[in-house]
Amino acid sequence: MPDTVVPDPRPTHESLTPPTGVRDAHFRPADGASDAPEQRLDGTWRFRLSPTADTGLDPADDGAGPGWADLEVPGHWQLAEAPDAWPYGRPAYTNVLYPVPVDPPRVPHENPTGEYRRTVDVPAAWLAGGRVVLRFEGVDSWFEVAVNGRVLAQSHGSRLPTEVDVTDAVHAGPNLLAVRVTQWSAHTYVEDQDQWWLSGIFRDVTLAHRPAGGVEHVTLRADYDHVTGTGTLRVDVEGGSDARVRVPELGLEVAAGSTVDVGVVEPWSAEHPRLYDVVVSTGGETVTLRAGFRTVAVADGVLTVNGAPVKLYGVNRHEFEPTRGRAVTRATMLEDVLLMKRHHVNAVRTSHAPPHPHFLDLCDEHGLYVVDENDLETHGFEVLGWRGNPTDDPAWEPLLVDRVQRMVRRDAHHASVVMWSLGNEAGAGVNVAAMAAAVRALDPTRPVHYEGDWSSAHVDVYSRMYAATEEVALIGRGDEPAWPDAAADARRRTLPFVLCEYAHAMGNGPGGLTEYVDLVDAHPRVLGAFVWEWIDHGIATRTPDGTPFHGYGGDFGEELHDGTFIADGLLLPDRTPSPGLVELAAVYAPVGVRPVPGRPGVLLVRNRYAFTSTAHARLVWEVVADGEVVATGEVATVLTPGGAVEVRVDDVAPDVLAGLSPAATAGFVVRAVPRDGRDVAAGHLGAGHVLLRRGAAPATTGTGATTATATAAGGHRVGPVELDAAGRVVRLDGTRVRLARVDAWRAPTDNDRARAWTADVGDGDAWERAGLTRLHERLDTVGRDGDALVVTGRTAGAATDCALRVRYEWRAVDDRTVDLTLRIAPEGRWPGSVARLGWLLALEQPGAGDVVVDWTGLGPHESYADSARAALPGRWRHTVDALGTRYTHPQENGARRGVTHARLDLAAGPLTVTALDVRHSTHAAPGVELTARPWSDTALAAAAHPHELAPDGLLWLHLDAAQHGLGSAACGPGVLPDAVLHPATATLHLRLHV
Repeated sequence: MPDTVVPDPRPTHESLTPPTGVRDAHFRPADGASDAPEQRLDGTWRFRLSPTADTGLDPADDGAGPGWADLEVPGHWQLAEAPDAWPYGRPAYTNVLYPVPVDPPRVPHENPTGEYRRTVDVPAAWLAGGRVVLRFEGVDSWFEVAVNGRVLAQSHGSRLPTEVDVTDAVHAGPNLLAVRVTQWSAHTYVEDQDQWWLSGIFRDVTLAHRPAGGVEHVTLRADYDHVTGTGTLRVDVEGGSDARVRVPELGLEVAAGSTVDVGVVEPWSAEHPRLYDVVVSTGGETVTLRAGFRTVAVADGVLTVNGAPVKLYGVNRHEFEPTRGRAVTRATMLEDVLLMKRHHVNAVRTSHAPPHPHFLDLCDEHGLYVVDENDLETHGFEVLGWRGNPTDDPAWEPLLVDRVQRMVRRDAHHASVVMWSLGNEAGAGVNVAAMAAAVRALDPTRPVHYEGDWSSAHVDVYSRMYAATEEVALIGRGDEPAWPDAAADARRRTLPFVLCEYAHAMGNGPGGLTEYVDLVDAHPRVLGAFVWEWIDHGIATRTPDGTPFHGYGGDFGEELHDGTFIADGLLLPDRTPSPGLVELAAVYAPVGVRPVPGRPGVLLVRNRYAFTSTAHARLVWEVVADGEVVATGEVATVLTPGGAVEVRVDDVAPDVLAGLSPAATAGFVVRAVPRDGRDVAAGHLGAGHVLLRRGAAPATTGTGATTATATAAGGHRVGPVELDAAGRVVRLDGTRVRLARVDAWRAPTDNDRARAWTADVGDGDAWERAGLTRLHERLDTVGRDGDALVVTGRTAGAATDCALRVRYEWRAVDDRTVDLTLRIAPEGRWPGSVARLGWLLALEQPGAGDVVVDWTGLGPHESYADSARAALPGRWRHTVDALGTRYTHPQENGARRGVTHARLDLAAGPLTVTALDVRHSTHAAPGVELTARPWSDTALAAAAHPHELAPDGLLWLHLDAAQHGLGSAACGPGVLPDAVLHPATATLHLRLHV
């Protein structure tokens, strides 16, 4: 017998109706901005979890009986006791797929449902006049509100506000508030964002007195005329009929509803977030808004703010804390904003829903451009060919329009919001036009964005995600392939272009940031790009023995999950900046410093600010030779916005190279250093360098004695190096060597494990096919050739003919110094790239993580072929442990490039490595790529979490001629061509001294 749906006298969690019993959406003033009284209801509530939506509990039940417990609000019930226990179910992660059968609007009967109870005291004075309103800032997913046993409202839209007028249900003194929240609802189908599935009352709850004649809603428009430098203000008020508007700083007082010229003002921008108090008063209430005068427009296909073209150097930000999920605190919001500003991010897309409103207050105050995104994603329908997609179903139109209206009504007074977004990955359909029209009806002053419909017929910006650099260049020039509809194509070519997502920051990466941002800067039409994403969503948890770690998909017993794809941020879960964020800061820096191709010793310094000169920065230059600053000075230039200057070493230090040793490697560095000492990443507003000269390799100056001598065990000794009879290194002076061979593999990054969208084979798969995960070295010959002991062999893995022919040439310099020339030549037919080409040593070293490494080269942070803008020449010092990065999912990390000299303080005495000559194919490198860690690449690749890695008593040291780039193939393009490491010849000429 088929199931029968019995009509409910009131909407349920499966009803396709907008919220019922609720007030119209209103603006949300900042904390303390209104003089009307309110009570925050955050804190301890009573809670009970039921397995189905039909809980059987009476809303008049006060939660005092058995089966109830305390629960903190705001919060998610799955994280109530994280990281130590999970009494109310566990978090679950999917990126695209729905964790329930797709049958909209129906959801499973097995539907965990939380019953919340709280007693609230209503002052008698509140009931003497006006209304009493209950406001929820965010509840996931569907909820019903009752007061004193009386059901008043049902609502949904998890990241949107809901207000319920409870006046007629309350009395003076204590009142019982009951809220029923279902985990799954019809609205689950439009909230399929790439994040954890978490439930409950996760944002603030407030009980407010709304005075008679109070300020119910404000529509604020503060425009700026960049030609005259004057502002225009209009404030419309819903509520009191006698509303007045004052701007004390401007000496302005007018009636609401009138448009007034306010005279000369300082405009708001992300560079100068100037705010004015706008005081709105009625007979019943006074509210103070923080307003910024600014105008956003699209002119000739270019996004402008205050008449000037602006570029959005952005990130996508989900709200997340490791123990609180989306219930982020105000302190965390501020930390995020300050971290963004510190790392030169000037724009944020609120992926994929409106943020907590306080976050926008902070963006107004500190200066961030915001793309405010609607709470909409239906990505799970894509795998079904978009069949049944709510975006293209007229039955869903009222619900989707309601969502964008609530967003705009709540947030339109924020100066930081420069663009509305209709949602994310929700496909195309009839409801896109309806949502866009609803947004424009409320606010015609901002562009409308939506990536899901590439025709861009209903929006003001052409948006894509993860387009390849070649395609972005075509779009920037207006040469992209035509859209099938000629009229739509013609219109789209008039629109600015944005990468709403690019550079997927999963694990070690992203690589290729520079190439993308160069396109943003080069083409006026390309208005900006937003890295995916801001933070790893690793949830704090523990192993059975209590070891803490951050979990990802699959760590919580999910039936369906997307694994490590949730760990794809520029911040590690504890908000430690990853090397990717450090690199992003260098690429986004407001003062660009770049070498000039074909112009040795020249750096081009460009002011990338839209409104600000470089008067607040000192342009400091340095000549660095073998890690030491040998000359320094300042360039007495102030650049206007968009201005540039060439800084030539021949002009500022014409004779410096003549005074250096021929063996010295020298570089030229320019930094823009803030005069006010502001806290910015790496201490500068932009920096760059160019290699002036590679040091000449010194001649080998032996003692005249025989280069190699025999050992008692039948092996060979060359200087401080001992080899066995086959020619394999077994000792470096007092340090035993467990392994010494050529290597071409690395522990795959998340990007290596994936296949780029346009690639035939992923890098990690290519390495597996080439046998690089199974490398062994066969030594074939050992003998003398002149003053060298020469060892030849072949390094290869089982089941493949891909191999590396190797030749080691050992020459003694003295008893404590030896030169090694290592020559590598590939043979066989290779399926793709190689991970690295170099020499791998495993040195017996208890406490290897504590070994200090002092190196000359690029630093101080790790760098790779396509992620090296943050690395500058110098002399740096770290322990082996500090060289590494503990990514949420362990993988290749910690490389330092351009290393010409390194000293490792081993237990038996220091080992010094000097790179005399390094070549890959026909290219000469300035030094080796050095990586050191206290575990093997094999162990690193096998570990699912950092705590699974344990030192093995060895120091694993890579000295590479080159290493493959990073790319972002986990979602999008792989390693760009100039950073791909192909199988090719390589030569390493190293000097080892003990």
